[in-house]
Amino acid sequence: MAMDVARPERARRRKIRRIIYVVLALAIIPLVTLALSRLKPAAPTVERATVWLDTVKRGPFIRNVRGLGTLVPEEIIWIPATTDGRVERRLALPGTVLQPDTVILELTNPELEQALLDAEWKLKGAEADLANLKVKLQSERMTQQAAAATVRSDYQQARLQADRDAELNRLGLLADLNAKLSRAKAEDLANRDKIEQKRLEIGVEAIQAQLAVQQSTVEQLRALCALKRNQVEALKVRAGIPGVLQQVPVEVGQRVAVGANLARVAQPQKLKAELKIAETQAKDIQIGQQAEVDTRNGIILGRVSRIDPAVQQGTVTVDVRLEGELPPGARPDLSVDGTIEIEKLADLVQVGRPTFGQPYSTVGLFKLEADGRHASRAQVKLGRSAVNSIEIVEGLRVGDQVILSDMSAWDAYDRIRLN
Repeated sequence: MAMDVARPERARRRKIRRIIYVVLALAIIPLVTLALSRLKPAAPTVERATVWLDTVKRGPFIRNVRGLGTLVPEEIIWIPATTDGRVERRLALPGTVLQPDTVILELTNPELEQALLDAEWKLKGAEADLANLKVKLQSERMTQQAAAATVRSDYQQARLQADRDAELNRLGLLADLNAKLSRAKAEDLANRDKIEQKRLEIGVEAIQAQLAVQQSTVEQLRALCALKRNQVEALKVRAGIPGVLQQVPVEVGQRVAVGANLARVAQPQKLKAELKIAETQAKDIQIGQQAEVDTRNGIILGRVSRIDPAVQQGTVTVDVRLEGELPPGARPDLSVDGTIEIEKLADLVQVGRPTFGQPYSTVGLFKLEADGRHASRAQVKLGRSAVNSIEIVEGLRVGDQVILSDMSAWDAYDRIRLN
C-alpha cells in the first residue's frame, strides 16, 4: 500500500494564496464602491417627436398680447317703458329686423286713455272760452271806438263853432261872452278827445293782456293734451332705430312700471370686439394700438378704442373698434380671438415662448448638445414677451436649439437623451 507523503510547502503556498485573495478582495471592494458612488445617473430617454424644439434667432420682434372675447354691437338701445301699463301683445320676436317705426309691443292703460280724453275736453273748452273772449273784447273795442268817434266829432264841431264865434266877435257881431263860451266848450271837448284816444290805446293793451292769459291757459292744456297723447301713443312700443331685436324680457299680461326695460335693439352692422386680457399683460395697452380679431371665418383689423379701468376675475376688458369689412357669419355674441400689437422692435435675440416661461423671469431650459442627441439644462433669463415668442437676455446664444415643451416630468435630471 502506497502512503501519501506530506508536503508542507504546498500547504503553505495554498495558505499564502488564500491570504492574497482576501487582501485583494478587501482592497477592491472599497474601490468599486467608491467608483459606483461617483457615477452619474443614466440620462433618461425622451422621444424627440414628443417635444417642441426651437432655435434662438436674432431679428425683428413684435410685442403683442392675446385675449379671448366676443363681438358686441357698438350701439345697443334698451327701450324703457315711459308709462305704467299692461302688456297686451308681443308683435316681434328676438331676431326680427326692425325699422324705427316698427311696433314691438302694445301696452294698455285705461287710466291714461281716460286722462287723454279729459285733457282733450278741457282743451276744447279753453279754446271755446278763448274764442268767446275774442268776440267779447272785439265788441267792447268797437263800442269804445264808437264813443271816441262821437267825442272826436263833437270836438271838431265845437272847434269850428268857436272859430266862427271868435270871428263874429272880432267883427262886433257877437258878444264876448258867447265867443268865450264857444271857446271853453271846444277846449273841453279837446280834452275829452285826448282822453278817449288814450283809452283806445290802453284798451288795446288790456285786450292783449286778457287774450294772453286765456291763450296761456289754452297752450298749457294743449301741452298737457299732447303729453297725454304721446303717452298713449307710447303704449305702442316702437324700435326707434333700424336694427335687430335681441331681447324682449316681458310677457303678455305682465304689468310694467315706468322705466322698466321692455326690449333691447342692436345694430349688427356696427360691431366691436370686447377682449378679456390678463391683468399682467394689459399694463402696456394704449388707446389707438393696432389689433387683429380672428372670427374663425376671417381676420378683421381694428384699433383699441377703450380700456376698462377695473379688473374683473383677473382680466381687463379692452374694446377694439373694427375697421375692416365683417366676414360672413359675424354677428353679436360671436366668440373671437384678438391680438393687440404693443410695439415693434427692430433687433432682438428671441425664441419661441416656452410653456412655463413668464416675462422677466429665469427658467431652466434643456439645450441641445453638439451631438444633437443629448440636451442639458441651462438657466435662461427671459425678458419682454409676445404671444408666440420671448426675449432672451442671458443663457442662450443665437443658433442654440432648446426644448420649449413642458419638461416638468424631468425636473430631477439635468441631462436627457433624445431618441
